[in-house]
Amino acid sequence: MAPSALGLRGFALLDGVAPQKLDELARQCAWRAFESGQRIISREAADRDVYLLVGGRVRVTAYSADGRQITFTDLAAGEIFGDLAAIDERPRSADVLALDSGLVACLPAAEFRRLIVEEPLVAGRVLRRLASLVRRLSARVFDLSTLGVQNRIHAELLRLARQAGVARNAARIEPAPKHADMAAQVSTYREQVTRELSALAKAGVVGKRDGALLVLDFMRLESMVRDVKLGA
Repeated sequence: MAPSALGLRGFALLDGVAPQKLDELARQCAWRAFESGQRIISREAADRDVYLLVGGRVRVTAYSADGRQITFTDLAAGEIFGDLAAIDERPRSADVLALDSGLVACLPAAEFRRLIVEEPLVAGRVLRRLASLVRRLSARVFDLSTLGVQNRIHAELLRLARQAGVARNAARIEPAPKHADMAAQVSTYREQVTRELSALAKAGVVGKRDGALLVLDFMRLESMVRDVKLGA
């Protein structure tokens, strides 16, 4: 696809970079469209490009030897992925799958490293991104090590509610997340997520309406998660 600096202007990572530099970056990128379900990056692959997600959504994930999917995070337009391999020049650490159709700009690793050296603002943002990644993974390791399956499901539901936005002690998560996707986020099985959501529905904490998952009592859910973590 034809390169365009316009596609790079929505990236917080590149905010403040001179227009001429954005034009140069656009020419250095390979622009690729992808379809829903397509594998964009394969774990252990040797390629090193950094992907700038211009449009669409992707899931960073991995599969265990027995085929269980473990999801790390979902990314939307304006975010980047693949930068770890570009920085440390090691194989890919995860698979990246397309959740819907979209577009990526693939920047060669050498050009990404040069961008960091030449643009201090970009370098600072990359450092903050890496620090945020370490914090998120540390929190996840803590949860997996100290919380039971039931409590991990509660914590994931709380995260989704906050992401969706809370108003008047309630949140509307739309569309309702698939139980298999929630299970992949908290390292469990779909059936366990289904059972726990049913129990929460009976307790009046969650409900469903028009294809959305409703958190009906956010403060109660928050208290359930907080009390367990404080006692961990």
